[in-house]
Amino acid sequence: MPVQAHAEEFRSPGSGVNAASGVLLSHGFTGSPRSMRPFAEHLATEGFGVAVPRLPGHGTDWREMNTTRWQDWYAVLDNELERLRKEHDRVFVAGLSMGGCLVLRLAEQHGADISGVILVNPSVRTDDKRLVLLPVLQALVPSFPGISNDIKKPGVDEGAYDRMPLKALHSLSKLWQVTREDLAKVTQPVLLFRSTVDHVVEPSSGLAILGAISSRDVTEVLLEDSYHVATLDNDAPRIFADSTTFIERLSIDA
Repeated sequence: MPVQAHAEEFRSPGSGVNAASGVLLSHGFTGSPRSMRPFAEHLATEGFGVAVPRLPGHGTDWREMNTTRWQDWYAVLDNELERLRKEHDRVFVAGLSMGGCLVLRLAEQHGADISGVILVNPSVRTDDKRLVLLPVLQALVPSFPGISNDIKKPGVDEGAYDRMPLKALHSLSKLWQVTREDLAKVTQPVLLFRSTVDHVVEPSSGLAILGAISSRDVTEVLLEDSYHVATLDNDAPRIFADSTTFIERLSIDA
C-alpha cells in the first residue's frame, strides 16, 4: 500500500563529537514519522545519529493497520536499535505516546544496551472504561473515530489517521499490559515530558511509569503550553533542548 507523502522515514548518520551517540525515535498509534521529524532533525543538527522508522500499518491506510499487531511495531524498532548499536558507541531511545510504551519495552528487554530513555506523553494504560468492551468490539466493528491532532498550536497537522482501527487498538492494550508488568526492569536514566492538558493520554500513564521503574536518574518535565502531540506543539523547542542536554550529559558521563 502506498506510503503517504508526509510519512517517510528519517535517518541521519551523525557528525562531529556527538556522532558517537545514536537516537532511535518512535511515533505513536495511528501516527507516522511526521510527528517526530522536527525532533529528529534537531538532534541530527546537533550531530547525533538519528533514526525514525515508520511502524507497520502506519502512514498508509487505517485498514492496513488493522492487519498489524504490537509485535510487528516492536520488531521494526528492535531491528533499528540493533543497527544503531553497531554504528554508535551508545544508543538512546525516545517515543511519543504509544511510541513511549514501545521504547520502554525496548529498555526492559535490552538493559544496558540502551543509555537513556526519553518519553513524551507516553501511554501504558487508559482510564476509559469503554475499552473493557474492546475484546468484543474489535471483532464486530472495524474502527472508531480517530484521536489525531490534539495540538494546541494553531494550523498544525500531525497527519494521523482519522479512524482508530480497533483490532490494532486491542493489540495495543496487550502491549500496555506486558510493558506495565515489566516496568521494574527499566533502570536507565529517564526524561519524561508530560503535558498538563492532554486529551488523549491520562496522567495515570505517567504516574504508573514513574511509580514502577527502577531508574535512579529520573526527571519529569511538565509542559504547560502543549496538548498530546507535544513534539509538534508550542513546547517542542523545550523538548528538543532538554533532550539534547540529557543525551550530552549521559554521553559525557559514559
